Amino acid sequence: MFRKIISISTHSEGEIVDLTGQVTAVIHESGVREGLVHLFVRHSTAALTTIEHEPGVLADLSRALSVLAPDREEYAHNTRWGDGNGRSHVKAALVGPSLTVPVTGGALGCGTWQQIVLLELDVNAGRERQVVCTVTGD
Repeated sequence: MFRKIISISTHSEGEIVDLTGQVTAVIHESGVREGLVHLFVRHSTAALTTIEHEPGVLADLSRALSVLAPDREEYAHNTRWGDGNGRSHVKAALVGPSLTVPVTGGALGCGTWQQIVLLELDVNAGRERQVVCTVTGD
């Protein structure tokens, strides 16, 4: 097993950061040829997924998340903590904090149009995010 932390600095809510290159580098560093790479973001207002990293579909994803957890709704979290990021927690929970992808022939097993992305969902953005990247296999 090989583990490395990928650190990302984000700047604004809604930012979608392509991590594919960084994950590929970790796989190469691990020396694993056949196995799995597991990613976990250590934050409750960020999420991980795969998507085609192109402006149209990224805008579609952001719009869909805004429909599921609208900006102007009242969130109990905001009442309790006063930080205004209740919707950020809901969006992150819907997408999820982790992702597992196959490693085949020493390469990331994503499809042609799949990239691994971090979603910065916090309204109080400008965060340092950490993604734990664990590679297992032979």
